[in-house]
Amino acid sequence: MSSRGDGSAVPSSTRNRAVVEEDATLYRFLRCGHILGSLLREILEETYLGQKCSHPLTRTQFCLLKLITVNADVHPSQVARYLGVTPAAVTKNVDKLEQLGLVNRDPCIEDRRATLLSASEEGARVVSEYEDLKAARISPVVRELEPAELDDLCELLEGLCVELVRHGRLDLNSCMRCAGYYSEDCLVGLEQGGCALRPQGEMNREDLA
Repeated sequence: MSSRGDGSAVPSSTRNRAVVEEDATLYRFLRCGHILGSLLREILEETYLGQKCSHPLTRTQFCLLKLITVNADVHPSQVARYLGVTPAAVTKNVDKLEQLGLVNRDPCIEDRRATLLSASEEGARVVSEYEDLKAARISPVVRELEPAELDDLCELLEGLCVELVRHGRLDLNSCMRCAGYYSEDCLVGLEQGGCALRPQGEMNREDLA
């Protein structure tokens, strides 16, 4: 027997059943969450990328290309900081993207020792065509939900992400890997204090230090 705060007793069998049901709900949430993450990552990103992109890009390289496409004239050190990788890793992947003609390296006018990255016309085309394919494939699935249901789902997902960020004590400079769907109203981005993918015009000098 276990006791409540008011002194009344709760049968052990009842408490144990409640714990089991809570665990089952938690496991269901984790299972569905991991499955959703895998589907989005493996089907919407890796599979579609292989179908649409004629270049042999890894998922990491494509994410890097998309970040550079969104933020023209971005510093490699800034890319490394937001993606949570080493400058050496950024350099290696940028080398590959440059060899494929997808990214340009140019000297910074304000500091000739610094390098600025920008997407080439071909790089921007790759990102645009891939996003069009992804939207075309996922739209029929999303349209199965009523607009109000979709809004509610988005609210729930965003709120859950914010709570996970708060309780996870994550590095405020880490990228949350939204796959480039930047929004200035994103609650997760606001909670983090910034976003790697916000347009260059919104960045301040502190980001480039």
